[in-house]
Amino acid sequence: MQLLDGVDLGYGGTPVLAGVRLHVAPGERVALLGRSGSGKSTLLSALHGAAAGRGMRIALVPQDAALVPQLSALRNVLMGRLDDHGAWRNLRTLVRPASPDRAAALADLDRVGLTPQADARVESLSGGQKQRVALARALHRGGDLILGDEPLSAVDPRQAQELAALLRAAFPTAILALHDVAVARAFATRVIGLKQGEFLFDLPVGQLDASRIEALYG
Repeated sequence: MQLLDGVDLGYGGTPVLAGVRLHVAPGERVALLGRSGSGKSTLLSALHGAAAGRGMRIALVPQDAALVPQLSALRNVLMGRLDDHGAWRNLRTLVRPASPDRAAALADLDRVGLTPQADARVESLSGGQKQRVALARALHRGGDLILGDEPLSAVDPRQAQELAALLRAAFPTAILALHDVAVARAFATRVIGLKQGEFLFDLPVGQLDASRIEALYG
């Protein structure tokens, strides 16, 4: 699917990426690599708008997790499906979730290892735990595509690999900005390197060698 076709992208009126063309095939897992400020977040924002415009169901993990700190981890996970229902059903779900809804959300928290924190307020959780709540919310939502902006940056390398494997199994197509090259290699089928607002490379993950990594981060 051609998500972007010759589009100029910017942030706050500042040009960031010019003439972007990006086709993502169903079943591809794309890792966006590059230093902070290279354009990864801007690209993900544009991809979200393009995919939504095509009517795709998207699970989104923003860089700031976008959680409600005063609510419990469980209720934040339940918010992943709010746009599936009307206002009254959503209010009831957040105040007193039906047993099937609660069970499904608890199952997703269990998948990311947060069952003991289900009823804890998000504001009381660590950064890594908050990130896992955001991932559980994405799992609860499900969809054709997951978009993530550094969704594994606050967890340790072992957890990052485990959670990446979980996302790989749960979503048919994925585009994630990642900071860890090892995780990108394990997760992705394709890698895109962004440097100073330009596409440095776009290639199958098996072609990501040391020279390209050095060119990207050196």
